[in-house]
Amino acid sequence: MRRELGAVNRWNSFVAVGDSFTEGLDDLRDDGSPRGWADRLAERLAAGRPGFTYANLAVRGKLLDQVVADQVPVAEAMRPDLVSFCAGGNDIIGLQCDPDDLAVRFDAALARLVATGADVLIFTGFDLRRMHLLLRRLRGRVATFNENLRASADRHGCRVVDLWGMNVLADPRAWASDRLHLTPEAHERVSLRALEVLGEPVPSDWRTPWPVTERASWRTRQAEDLAWVRDHVMPYVRKRLRGGHTGEGYLPKRPELTPLERLEERLDRSTATVFDRRSPVV
Repeated sequence: MRRELGAVNRWNSFVAVGDSFTEGLDDLRDDGSPRGWADRLAERLAAGRPGFTYANLAVRGKLLDQVVADQVPVAEAMRPDLVSFCAGGNDIIGLQCDPDDLAVRFDAALARLVATGADVLIFTGFDLRRMHLLLRRLRGRVATFNENLRASADRHGCRVVDLWGMNVLADPRAWASDRLHLTPEAHERVSLRALEVLGEPVPSDWRTPWPVTERASWRTRQAEDLAWVRDHVMPYVRKRLRGGHTGEGYLPKRPELTPLERLEERLDRSTATVFDRRSPVV
């Protein structure tokens, strides 16, 4: 039976399933390990919930079928109260992808997770309208996949975090240098949006506008675009053509449901400063 909204401490265990977005690239702790929106969400859910446990099975670079094969059975066996499931992004940016077929496979995996009795949180893809042309050309794929995801969520009774509708993520400051992974500030905003969707108290507004800064010159933007293609796009394409993937050799950072350490001091500090940083517009 699905857990009822409004129940006291309705989520005492949380398992995150997915790829680099859920693993937490490029939101790094002082020791270089990824944090990300899922860790930030878990930290807040743990507050006031003694015995709260959390696992993060996500691994960078994984395609949907790899996530389903490697992570979904583990999440099923754990029987958590809450599961986040976000996968398919690496398929979408691949050289070939049928978003409708991808959505059918996503739906089948989603049904398995829902069947455990867990509440399941899924995520749409990002709106790429302000990205470089190489990424913007994928916008139609993402939109098609998103509409299928919404239909799946409605069919299975899942909650949806609408990343497409988060206009603050259209700002270049939301993206790391590879333009595929979020900055710490953007991960914070996603975690706040997820809290909002779950009906949890939200300490800050994810809609807070970025600070006004002077836009970089056309010449600077062109130079950065060329550097991005050289340093990120071409190595990625070469690796994919050879059959390689980003996540080769990586393991989940939290493979078991374990108690989450109280990190309230650091969490409070990050919340107080995350929207005040002055990152330049590019």
